[in-house]
Amino acid sequence: MILTYGSIANPVRTESRPERGGATVLRGLRPYGRGFALVQSVATFFVAFLLLFIGSPDMAGAQNPPPDSSAGRSLKLVVLGDSLTAGYNLPGSAAFPTVLEQALRQKGLAVEIVNAGVSGDTTQGGLERLDWSVPDGTDGVILELGANDALRGVDPALTRQNLEATIARLTERKIPVLLAGMYAPRNLGEDYAKRFDAIYPELAKKHGLVLYPFFLEGIAGDRALNQADGLHPTAEGVTVIVRTILPTVERFIATLPPRS
Repeated sequence: MILTYGSIANPVRTESRPERGGATVLRGLRPYGRGFALVQSVATFFVAFLLLFIGSPDMAGAQNPPPDSSAGRSLKLVVLGDSLTAGYNLPGSAAFPTVLEQALRQKGLAVEIVNAGVSGDTTQGGLERLDWSVPDGTDGVILELGANDALRGVDPALTRQNLEATIARLTERKIPVLLAGMYAPRNLGEDYAKRFDAIYPELAKKHGLVLYPFFLEGIAGDRALNQADGLHPTAEGVTVIVRTILPTVERFIATLPPRS
């Protein structure tokens, strides 16, 4: 039997011999003497080393390099909002964008969410800072503005105009929008509430946006989930908001175009 570990031109010859007890071992042919036995040992060691090297993780990585890291980058979302998303009077870890990011990651989604909430901001303020609040490379925006417009009694026509301009500019930049709606305080009168409340569903329908009808769903009016002012959620309140809005955010993410 010939086993060729060396070159084809210079094969290393070995023969098999039965030993006592039925075992068979490879022995070098005697005509080659001790010198050949040494060559055979070296060749066997070289082949074993080569096989080990080829099968090592480092070598495997060299033959099959990992995919481009850019292809697996995190999805980048921006929450453009007011104090409700900024985390008014709460630690940063309890703010809506941070808690939402953690919830999405627990679902297996690689996301990074930027907190672009400014306490006291109106739809006009959000529009004015839009370009620097939403940087290039953003995959989607959660737009949560309008609560302060209603608290100040801003004409719903102006609120609608500002929100529509914000949506239009993001659309021009090919950045999808999830529109988080708001309801007007009922003490402003039935007519005002009717005009204000209609803004969000009508804009969502007109522009084909994913809509979450009421950002404070599940906590509005609940003293246990709001701070002493009755307007801003506690940390527990934020958790409820995130849990309630999460299916809508997941649906929004599913509509985003593939990342290049």
